Amino acid sequence: MWDRLIFAPNLWTGGTDARHISNAALGIAAGRIVYVGQANDLPGDPSQLATQVEHRNQLLTPSLVDCHTHLVFGGDRSDEFAERQAGASYADIAARGGGILATVRATRASNVEQLVEQAAPRMRQLIADGVAAFDIKSGYGLDFDSERRMLQAARALGERLGATVRTSYLALHAVPKGVDRKGYLDTAIDDWLPQLHAEGLIDAVDAYHEHLAFSSEEVARLFARATSLSIPVRLHADQLSAQGGAALAAQFGALSADHLEYTDTVGVAAMARSGTVAVILPAAFLVLREKQRPPIADLRAAGVPMAVASDLNPGTSPLLSLRLAMGLAVSIFGMTVEEALLGATQHGARALGLEANSGTLALGARADLALWSVDRAEALPYWLGGELCVETIAGGRTIFRRA
Repeated sequence: MWDRLIFAPNLWTGGTDARHISNAALGIAAGRIVYVGQANDLPGDPSQLATQVEHRNQLLTPSLVDCHTHLVFGGDRSDEFAERQAGASYADIAARGGGILATVRATRASNVEQLVEQAAPRMRQLIADGVAAFDIKSGYGLDFDSERRMLQAARALGERLGATVRTSYLALHAVPKGVDRKGYLDTAIDDWLPQLHAEGLIDAVDAYHEHLAFSSEEVARLFARATSLSIPVRLHADQLSAQGGAALAAQFGALSADHLEYTDTVGVAAMARSGTVAVILPAAFLVLREKQRPPIADLRAAGVPMAVASDLNPGTSPLLSLRLAMGLAVSIFGMTVEEALLGATQHGARALGLEANSGTLALGARADLALWSVDRAEALPYWLGGELCVETIAGGRTIFRRA
């Protein structure tokens, strides 16, 4: 006997062989998909197949995967938004003590429960937009206790709200003001990383590789230590300048390289060889008024899988809708609608190392799915805003249902 059997007029499977199915049915048992196909092909009487039979009039798809967020932080930086509109640059704001370091001050002043309470409304909005799996990064603590609290808060959010959370250790986000750079690197890499990993708080290691952040040599040292601990790596790469970040990420077999506005053909080829996912983050590009777009055509031609994520953060991407990120990736960066859909499902899952279980409606996959008040999956990035998600399901259990 199955746990749930959902009938829907239209279903989009996602995945490698994505297809639309009309007059569809999806069966769930023990949190896994045990049937997906046309209702007419069900192997028996529906009333005898499942304890809960639901006839719905919505589109059924995989739930979305937001594979790059800085969702946990203290305070906000709406004041900087106004400054940027008046002409201040990202570097200008950082130089006067704003930017990442402003959020560090607010985050350090918050305990775990306060961080959870501040982040939960943001996460609920994304869940209400169809997201059931998240990356959540540290990097706004920049001391051991604060980084630990951020990672603990991320774990607590997943447990409290029922979503899958993968944590990324991002202590190499910035060097705290007044702290010796080498000493900070030594401690963050050689002390904090192994200890927090031993506590079960780290799923991946990330770094901000940029001319105003951390160098190739510094990141390589971090990644070598992560590799020695068998922790996957990811990288903020080539966002503001050409630093060879994509190639560096590929060198270490990174799960993903993210941003990529200034990535060159060498970096694209390296990612193609390593299987590293390109995570496209159009909201930060929009907020920062950047001009250089990521090399979408080159990534496509090389066969590099492209994910799309919100990059939700308090400074450069205060975005609470992964669907809007999908729409921006199409309209601003030139991704196809299909690429955006796969980017927020299958390839987003791959960027988190979850591709075996999430991002597709396939037999044996985890039952992470969403129901939408539209007829076709192509409408999800088409509508910029609106409350389209009717229900979000994670592991067969409803974590959001619109009243």
